[in-house]
Amino acid sequence: MKQLFVAIFLLLAGVLNLQAQILEPAQWNFEKSSQDVKVGETIDLVFTATIDPKWYLYSSDFDPDLGPKVTTFVFDENESFEMVGEVVPVNPKQKYDEIFEGDVTFFKGTGEFRQTILVLQPTVSISGLIDYQVCSDIDGRCIPFEQDFIFNFKARQKTKAKEEVTTNEEANKIEKKQESDDEKFINDNSEPEEDTAASADTKPLVPDEDEEEVLNEDESGIGTKFLRKNSEDNLSIIAFMIFAFIGGIGAVMTPCVYPMIPMTVAFFSKNSENKLKSRIQAFFYGFSIIFIFTFIGIAITLIFGPQVWNEIATNAIANIIFFLIFFVFALSFFGLFDITLPSGFVNKIDKQADKGGTIGTFFMALTLVVVSFSCTAPIAGTILMQSTQGSLIKPALGMFAFSLAFAIPFTLFSIFPQWINNLPKSGGWLNSVKVVLGFIELALGLKFLSVADNVYHWGFLDRDVYLVLWIVIFSLMGFYLLGKIKLPHDSELKNISVFRLILAIITFSFVVYLIPGLVGAPLKPLAGYMPPIYTQDFNLYKTAVENNTCSEPKYDEFLDFAYPVSGYFDYEQALDCAKEQNKPLFVDFTGHGCVNCRAMEVNVLSDPKVLEILNEDYVVVALYVDERRELPEEDWIVSQYDGKVKKTIGKQNIDFQMYRYNANAQPYYVLLDNQERVLNDPIAYDLDVANFIQWLQAGLAEFEDHQDSPLAKN
Repeated sequence: MKQLFVAIFLLLAGVLNLQAQILEPAQWNFEKSSQDVKVGETIDLVFTATIDPKWYLYSSDFDPDLGPKVTTFVFDENESFEMVGEVVPVNPKQKYDEIFEGDVTFFKGTGEFRQTILVLQPTVSISGLIDYQVCSDIDGRCIPFEQDFIFNFKARQKTKAKEEVTTNEEANKIEKKQESDDEKFINDNSEPEEDTAASADTKPLVPDEDEEEVLNEDESGIGTKFLRKNSEDNLSIIAFMIFAFIGGIGAVMTPCVYPMIPMTVAFFSKNSENKLKSRIQAFFYGFSIIFIFTFIGIAITLIFGPQVWNEIATNAIANIIFFLIFFVFALSFFGLFDITLPSGFVNKIDKQADKGGTIGTFFMALTLVVVSFSCTAPIAGTILMQSTQGSLIKPALGMFAFSLAFAIPFTLFSIFPQWINNLPKSGGWLNSVKVVLGFIELALGLKFLSVADNVYHWGFLDRDVYLVLWIVIFSLMGFYLLGKIKLPHDSELKNISVFRLILAIITFSFVVYLIPGLVGAPLKPLAGYMPPIYTQDFNLYKTAVENNTCSEPKYDEFLDFAYPVSGYFDYEQALDCAKEQNKPLFVDFTGHGCVNCRAMEVNVLSDPKVLEILNEDYVVVALYVDERRELPEEDWIVSQYDGKVKKTIGKQNIDFQMYRYNANAQPYYVLLDNQERVLNDPIAYDLDVANFIQWLQAGLAEFEDHQDSPLAKN
């Protein structure tokens, strides 16, 4: 039985959401061979690739039928220039490839390509894309990419020497006037100091101290400015760390941990004659506790990858197992049984702690972690499970915050042993802490069952049923705090303390807050933990939405929006409608099991001003990355990212996000014009409604500018 619980904990600790950026081993830079360009003369367009170490990029000058993908340059037709010859790679390396049985050329470190053009008009607009492949020296992986490029610049007419100065002066005056009138002629990428960017407003946007001004250039070379918070996900991480810190405090207050504080004080009191040595040992003891817990988060972060969680997090069996784990933890806290590690393992660690010195201090910290396992495992496991919607370092930060709260009291009481006299004695109140934590574990576990229900559209745990269960759980918790319910290990409670009464008041107040949710109240602070609002059967808050779609949306029989808007669930269908209505496209990468998506939908996307812009000015498409509905065989696609066949709606959507936007985390929002050009920098989780509205308005302004841009006219 003990081994079973150890296995359950290891499974719990092993499943994380590790968000990582998509690999992009080559970065491109574009510039002209000369800044002084005249009509009728030739110049070189220089394409430079900076290649990551241990990767190489195939060149363009070997047999394309050999096997590897050669680098190919595709230029859009434009009357302002004429190509002279073909793209020429500059000094690529050559080798005989035994696999493909032929000579290939490639670049390592840096690669350069040049294309000569003849300038035909004063205003030159050159665009196109690079189709290329990079491969790894280490594991042989090869990744295909496409890279858009843009050159927009002005050329001088050939004139006599005396007239040339005057012409240039007049041209400069005209250029300044054009810039003041917000004309959209953009300089080359190699001259950022001269770039002019379109603004969403008539006056420049001035960022606050906690904001940065973002200048983004899309494929067309046309930029836009808007304000974005420097740390759009920082608030969620900080809130998570606060949650983890409180969990650490709660762990200290459990029967397995709290009684060990006097034992720790007694251990360090042995060196009371040498206060400096005793305090150094105490600090090292606290550091060791933090290191051990944080190491768990980091180790799991290094073991598991981001692709693993997206599959596991939406898998029905996995989420049911997670719910059962939380249910088992809750039963343990209620006193049905104890979760313990094998006694032999504990005894071996305890013997190491008897050695004394630095090693002994470290093993004493490890002994504390191991012995307190039955109480800390459910709490630490909860923190690790909640970190599955975060970034790469979130599990480590959560465990750091948890262990910091856990270590502080042991460290302080070891340094100041006289404080031990002010601590309340161990007693029945410690078991009450465990039981309260059990109720919380039970409520949090329902989240995983809800994910499985949403992904597979079972419909048995809709939002109203979920709320009823929470109301019952927290009502029972309130009655327990008032002493109306007693569990096996509870002591006789003749009267309740003021503190318990206050906790009971808070608990019942929370229950009352939940009740309006049964008729559709949004309950914004809890949005991330609730099923989507559209799963609720009875909703008095539901808003009628005017249908602005061009055709019947595909998949609307089993997919819906979690905010009142009309739109699509298929990208191509939405794009066709955007072209028909001449509107920009709002792309919402979301997921059934995405906590931050729910928070954004309730707190930001449901805001009246945001909804007004989305419904009137955009064509909206929601792409669910975890929708497991399999498509007919004729709709299957072969991924341009990993070359695998994508059969489900969700896998096609996440593949689209990864390949197009080099991102695989949700929520993720992209604004496009109806030619699929990015209007401004995509954004992710940010609960600042004003910032989101500003971002939407900046996209609209950029869309209007695109209509009059040189590329749009061509």
